[in-house]
Amino acid sequence: MNKIMKSLIQTVFLITAISTQVIAQNTSIFPHGEKAPNVHHTGDVWLSHLSAADSIFDYNIAVAKFAAGAKLDWHIHPKGQQLLILEGVGYYQERGKPVQIVQKGDIVKCQPGVEHWHAATPENGVTYLAITGNQRTVWLERIPEEQFQNINVDSINNKIAEEEIIKLSKDKWTWMSEKNVEILEELFHENSVFVHMGGSWGKEREIEIIKSGGIHYKKADIHEVSVNVIDNTAILLNRITLLAVVGGNEVTNPFMVTEVYKQENGNWKLVSLSFTKLLN
Repeated sequence: MNKIMKSLIQTVFLITAISTQVIAQNTSIFPHGEKAPNVHHTGDVWLSHLSAADSIFDYNIAVAKFAAGAKLDWHIHPKGQQLLILEGVGYYQERGKPVQIVQKGDIVKCQPGVEHWHAATPENGVTYLAITGNQRTVWLERIPEEQFQNINVDSINNKIAEEEIIKLSKDKWTWMSEKNVEILEELFHENSVFVHMGGSWGKEREIEIIKSGGIHYKKADIHEVSVNVIDNTAILLNRITLLAVVGGNEVTNPFMVTEVYKQENGNWKLVSLSFTKLLN
């Protein structure tokens, strides 16, 4: 066997070994399961029952794999259920509440006795691990297909983003009060701008002012908050009463604070923070 042929064979073996490892890493550790009959759902769903309830462990464990567009009927778990989303994107809704988007890594707690449904989205499949209390599920009416297809995903995503930004802004006031500059350095965009009554400056100076106590944002009482999300940018308005220590003096002022956030690689970064003093 010549050297070229030997080298070629070694390369093929190497590629095969690497490919096998990649496939193994990307393959689910759970079995695909059997296709379930369309009794309490529409679309294609595969179930794999992993563990049945017994006298010690009063719950069942199963994996459900939903093809895109598959959905369960409205139902109730008398003893509750938890869903651990393993792959894909799906919907979850409780009676009288908005539809939620769930995705890999999310945990959904279906409370005992609460009417709800869950599904894949029309465009994406979803797989989850279900831990269900040992009492028969109560099945209710079906989800109208037209209603399912007309779920406004953009509106849901905006609502999720709004809630995330409101919480992030509230946490920010706490971090500023505690002078937690390490987490603030992560939150503030490299090109962020801060506008105060005494001037404006960038991230580095704002961090130094907070760290040194030049301005101590002691307490922010939030009275009103609103958020407008535009693509990957969020504009938040806060009407607050700020208790601060400036130059060693404690002062209280009412402000309208404008905060602008930009989403980068799945994380929100503060790019602008400006204070407008209110007359009352």
